[in-house]
Amino acid sequence: MSIKLTELRAITEENFIDAFNLRLAPGQEKFVSHPIRSLAQAYVYRDQCQPFGIYAEGKMIGYVMVIYDYDIPEYDIWHMMINESMQGKGYGSDALDRVIEYIRTKPFGDSNRVALTCSKNNPAARKLYESKGFAATGTEDEDEIELVLMIS
Repeated sequence: MSIKLTELRAITEENFIDAFNLRLAPGQEKFVSHPIRSLAQAYVYRDQCQPFGIYAEGKMIGYVMVIYDYDIPEYDIWHMMINESMQGKGYGSDALDRVIEYIRTKPFGDSNRVALTCSKNNPAARKLYESKGFAATGTEDEDEIELVLMIS
């Protein structure tokens, strides 16, 4: 039996400041954008995305955004991060499971394709994504590689 460590809560006017206060470990800024940028994107794409706070024991410990690309169609996972002080404790893995569960509900449209990008220089993130079944597609953009998971 698996213990649910994290939960996703929609970013709202009540908790967006908590997202702004999340911090990456030194050097990680080159791998993921801060939630401030991501929430600006969420506003622009508001009809096709959902930003979430990642919570453990009632406290926001991370951030992630799910966006639906109608053109492909596919679900994309953007800007996933765990606060510096909470990294290395399994929260990222558990949160990714929650994100995939959410996408399986197909909240924006019908697609079994889930995509994300990962820096070639971030082996820890790539290992996490591959452990969940994501596979590199061969598509690269500068130092980013695309990984895709097919869900049912």
